[in-house]
Amino acid sequence: MAIGDIIVGIDIGTSKVSTVVGGVNNFSQIEIICSTSCKCAGIKKGVIVDEEEVSLAISKTIKEAEEISNLKINSAYTTIPGKYITIVQNSIVKETKEKYAGITVKDITSAIIQVKDIEIPEDKVLIDIVPDKFILDDGKVVDDPIGKFSSNLTLTAQIILAEKEYRKKLVSIFKKANIEIDGIVPITLAERNLILDVNELKENVMILDIGAGNTEIGVFSGSSFIYNNTINLGGNNITSDIAYCLNISREEADKLKRQYGLALKSYIDNDNNISLNTCKDINNKNKTIKSSELIEIIEARIEEIFTLVNKDIMARGLKPSINNVVLTGEGIVNISKSDMAGKIILNIPVKISTGRLISTIKSTYRTSYALVRYIAARPYADTVSSNIDAKIEKHVIKDLLEKIKDFFYS
Repeated sequence: MAIGDIIVGIDIGTSKVSTVVGGVNNFSQIEIICSTSCKCAGIKKGVIVDEEEVSLAISKTIKEAEEISNLKINSAYTTIPGKYITIVQNSIVKETKEKYAGITVKDITSAIIQVKDIEIPEDKVLIDIVPDKFILDDGKVVDDPIGKFSSNLTLTAQIILAEKEYRKKLVSIFKKANIEIDGIVPITLAERNLILDVNELKENVMILDIGAGNTEIGVFSGSSFIYNNTINLGGNNITSDIAYCLNISREEADKLKRQYGLALKSYIDNDNNISLNTCKDINNKNKTIKSSELIEIIEARIEEIFTLVNKDIMARGLKPSINNVVLTGEGIVNISKSDMAGKIILNIPVKISTGRLISTIKSTYRTSYALVRYIAARPYADTVSSNIDAKIEKHVIKDLLEKIKDFFYS
């Protein structure tokens, strides 16, 4: 990345589209210019069911972002659910031109081009290359091989493939919104550096992002991205369960979930009475329940989510290698003791994310912000900047990056 680069990240979720525009400041850090969001009902259970609805939501967030930033946005990066991707592990050995001249950027670039040379199935398309480990001829693993003396360089990398049809739909949706796609990144891969703390980045960790309609599974072995998938259940399912079981409106169900959210009945302190305000039972409109009845409904769905996750990682043979689980996502973080419920079912240590920046960013924008940070940090990329036309002079953009007050942080 370069000072002045402007990166636009768009996350298409089950209930909303969120857009973040970030600029690289003089300290090579991402500074948020603006963030916008729009409700969207175009995706059901991780499937795009209404392209027009999604395209319209993208257009609305882009238009608002342009008005705030005084920039014209022509392209953006976006996320993709894990269910649509395949991770291929690959490694190559690259001979350096001259051992005592030191490894050059050209050597690295050539190695990255070479490592992506794999056989790609007809129904897949390459969307990303994640350089993982650089190994010198003496077997030493280095983070940055530039300038190191070595007769050859081994590069291990993850080749990220996406379903061709899903990518085609994304391209069509963005085209309708007059936006080109700069790149497509798996959700948990984008979130990794935001969700995990410094020590967790070196461990074998599973990220569980439980959102409104989906649960994203991302498994990392140290720096290696080894597995990604999507479970089509989330916080909205808990709300629907409460509304159905108690015969009340979704609005009241969501309010009760937030007010009394607890994942395990065994942690109830006081089994209080709850008066239902929108009960549809004509014979019992003033119905009162115990808080334990509400929590039992929440507990059942959370148990199902963790059980499905457990079955998935067991079926893939991944469970023995996972040392810790980190929870994030709007669908779960406000439900107390969800980490304990996860630990009981998964039989793996589970914690709510404590990443350094996680508490300073509004949950609505976390994934899109994580996407912008991920793109800005990509090594050995020629350029990461989105296609932006300035409606104002360049020096004014610089001032904007330095002075704008960021309402993005809570």
